[in-house]
This record gives sequence, structure tokens and C-alpha cells, in this order.
Amino acid sequence: MATGTEPPRQLTGVQDASRAAIAARHLRTDRWWLAPAATAAGLLAFIVYSTWRAFANADYYAAPYVSPFYSPCLAENCVPMKDGPNWEIFGSWWVLSPALLILVFPLGFRLTCYYYRKAYYRGFWASPPACAVAEPHAKYTGETRFPLIFQNMHRYFFYAAVPVAAILTYDTVLTFRNDQYEWGHMGLGTLIFLANSVLIWAYTLSCHSCRHIIGGRLRHFSKHPVRYRMWGWAGKLNSRHAQLAWASLVSVALCDLYVYLLATGAITDPRIF
Repeated sequence: MATGTEPPRQLTGVQDASRAAIAARHLRTDRWWLAPAATAAGLLAFIVYSTWRAFANADYYAAPYVSPFYSPCLAENCVPMKDGPNWEIFGSWWVLSPALLILVFPLGFRLTCYYYRKAYYRGFWASPPACAVAEPHAKYTGETRFPLIFQNMHRYFFYAAVPVAAILTYDTVLTFRNDQYEWGHMGLGTLIFLANSVLIWAYTLSCHSCRHIIGGRLRHFSKHPVRYRMWGWAGKLNSRHAQLAWASLVSVALCDLYVYLLATGAITDPRIF
């Protein structure tokens, strides 16, 4: 008979037999699989498209526009681009697409991004596929072993992503010319490149590492009012990091596609003035 004065049950490390033993993997009744499936489809589409364009090594320059996949151009086999960021660091011995020399930096930045980790962990590895859904893997080692240990390089890829964003901004400035390189002109491509530059900067500066670099280690915000204000701005951007990640991914692909269509003669660039 219970007296109401029984001592508290001791924790033994063995699962309490009174807990419910649920055989089902989850009890969710909603379509929880839609989110990881859509994420996987979106990322897979971008991977296929960007891989094709990176290895194509053609149709990436239509004056005054240069594809963001190929800028800056670091190889001697680049198409000449007037006033463009052409730095022939790699000589004639480099016979592959010059895009492979630059894409490693923005790609590494995105692959190690905290949001993208969540996206492809759930979308491709089902780790876990959704909230309140068990992992199908019997063992989990996190990011402590090869190859996921390289995720810790995210902050260093951030340092490389900043100059890449600056170069894309420079490319956007060059679009205020016509196909004869005369200044004071604007086309539809100018607006597309301008939107892409804004989104790339917003995504880059909304990075968790950027926020930490600005003010993550400050102990007294009152002694660093400028950094505190910048930290607040980065925090507001960080709250939209997922949306900015997708928006900038779409915009950079759209820029490349627009240049490709111009270079192949499929479309012409409507001039605004």
C-alpha cells in the first residue's frame, strides 16, 4: 500500500521500465518528409547545373557580363575580359576549366555553413530526416572524424568568401557598360547582377562565424559600441540566414544562366538606358 511518503526513485542508468516502449519510428501524422525531400531536390538541381557549367569551360563571358562561376579568372586559358579580374596565376599547363580554380572557395563556404549542414544532413543522409523522427543510422560520431571533421574549417572559408563577394561586386560595377565597354549604360543583366551581389553579401555577412568574429568574444559591449552595433546588425541578418542561403544560391545560378544565354545568342540583353 502506498503511504505517500515513499523515498524518491534512484537513477540507475537503466531505462525506467515505466516509460512507454514505442515500436514505431515516430508518431508524426504530418507529411514530415516533404521538407527534407524538397531540400534534397533543390540542392541536387544546383549541384547538377553548377557541375555542368563548371566543366563546360565555354560561354561564360558576354561583354560586359562574366559568369560568377568563372570570376576571378586565374588561368591563362581564360576568355579575355576587358577590365575584368583576370589574373593568370596558372599558366598554359592548366588545361581544365578555370572555374575549378575558384569554385572551391564559395563551395567550401557553403558546404561547411551551419544551415547547409542541417540541409544536406537531413536531405541526403537522414541525420535526422526531421524533428521527432529517429535516425536510421546505428552509430553517430558527429563531426569528430573524417570527412566531417573538415566542417570545422568554416571560419577559414569565411575569410575566402569575403574577397569573392568583393570581386563579384566589382563585376557588377563593370555591368554599367554596354557591349562596347562604354560607361553609363544599364541592361537587364545589370539588375540581375546587382541583386546577386546584394544577396551574396547578405548571406556572407549573416554567417554565424561572421557574427562571432564581430562580437562573439566581447565581454563588455559598453566598451565596444561600434562592434556591438555591428554585432546587432549581423544578428538580424543571421535570423534570416536560411532564406538568404537559398536566395543567393538561386541568384548566382541565375546570373550564370543569363550569361550563358547571352553568350550562346539565345537571348539579347534588353538595355534600360
